[in-house]
Amino acid sequence: MKDLLKHYEIYLKIERAMSRNTVASYCSDVKKFFDAMPSRPEYIVPEDVEQYLSGLSAVSKRSQARFLSSLRSFFNWLVLEGSITDNPCDKVDSPKLGQYLPEVLSVEEVEAMLDVPDLSSWQGLRDRAILEILYGCGLRVSEAVGLKLSCLFFDEGYIRVIGKGNKERLVPVGEMAIDAVNAYLERRPVPYDDVADDLVFLNRFGRSLSRQSMFKMVKVTALLADVRKEISPHTLRHSFATHLVENGADLRLVQEMLGHESLTTTEIYTHIDTTTWHKEVLEHHPRRMSGPDEESLK
Repeated sequence: MKDLLKHYEIYLKIERAMSRNTVASYCSDVKKFFDAMPSRPEYIVPEDVEQYLSGLSAVSKRSQARFLSSLRSFFNWLVLEGSITDNPCDKVDSPKLGQYLPEVLSVEEVEAMLDVPDLSSWQGLRDRAILEILYGCGLRVSEAVGLKLSCLFFDEGYIRVIGKGNKERLVPVGEMAIDAVNAYLERRPVPYDDVADDLVFLNRFGRSLSRQSMFKMVKVTALLADVRKEISPHTLRHSFATHLVENGADLRLVQEMLGHESLTTTEIYTHIDTTTWHKEVLEHHPRRMSGPDEESLK
């Protein structure tokens, strides 16, 4: 089984061009399944998969759906390899997921966070530049970490982003983000080696800034800005997309900027906008129930 997983890992990396984190997640899920179900892959039936998923009752529906997706991918690979004829996951229903609406910051909350970094230090300049890029361009954290100097086309007003599956896209970048990045680059640490030399965001040792460091910076900044929401770098990406939709941007344009393969993924931001609109109407409509009449109906 160990050798089989190794070949599957190579397939995900080379043929599917998946990111390192996605590959690790898929392989980990498959390994956990076969640790719990020690049968050989060719003997696995749909009931085995259903039994395994039912044992994950303490895990969220979304995580269960991810496990099933990982297993389905693995068995699809075995079908392609000719090791099995049918995918046992095809007859297993995915867990029913409710409507997921990601946390979104208001424009005021974003501005409060942007005001936090100390611009008298190189680190503060870097953090401000990261926040401007995450919110101004809607980048994923991995895309911001891997952003290269050779991908900055500020004179043309674009950056080139390497997204999931090594797919490239051009994203417009505004003057505020450009100014913030340029201010940081003037005091950027000396790169540790040739690899770091082309990376935009570095740590104090001149090496690539890690995903974990960027997560921590965003959370600490939100706390200092008195933003009382559970946020991550991805929250700034959600906020970027939501604010575009709220201001009338075409959904397909937002899809292209985010690097979504399917428009369905991008459509979540129309639901967020509708939720905001619904709340605003209920709070400000002159026929909103309030006062004694509201109390009488309780």
